[in-house]
Amino acid sequence: MDKQLDYDSVSNKLSQHGIIVDGAEVHGILCGMLCGGMSLTDQKWLEALSETINQGDTFNDQATFTLNSLFNQTCQQLLEPEFALQLLLPEDHAPINDRGTALINWVQGFMLGFGLHQQDLMQCSEDVKEALEDFADIARMEEPMEADEESEKALFEVIEYVKVSAILCFSELGQSLLDDQQDTPSVH
Repeated sequence: MDKQLDYDSVSNKLSQHGIIVDGAEVHGILCGMLCGGMSLTDQKWLEALSETINQGDTFNDQATFTLNSLFNQTCQQLLEPEFALQLLLPEDHAPINDRGTALINWVQGFMLGFGLHQQDLMQCSEDVKEALEDFADIARMEEPMEADEESEKALFEVIEYVKVSAILCFSELGQSLLDDQQDTPSVH
């Protein structure tokens, strides 16, 4: 998979198939499920997506192909060290409010996906709980942003924060591909 899927291509492909959510929300849901502890080899995510974004209808082949590619790309990024995860958001030159809205969609999707897999937040670390509280705040942001440097900086910081928080959740709750070798201590 050489070309990374981007926000526009995923959003367009989904809307061509009558799926009314944008790429950011779908990516958020996938990340949320994975960061909430869904196994990377679990195929139930497609079903979960069809229930959350497609009224329970199965996706057609092309939509399934797009979603599969996105899922694989997301798994790959989460498993890579060095914070490789890229949130699926509009390009930097897109209007700031489009990016802001997409970020909110992403965060709402993340919380939805996360909730599907992580009902028991009591088990989570304080850091994860705090990140999710912040996500809840971000999800409620409604203020349109000014297209100025200050807002750009603020949005950039929130996006970075969301990314780092998602990676934190994944590192704490996510399943490694080596689950069956979990008991052997890792050698650093």
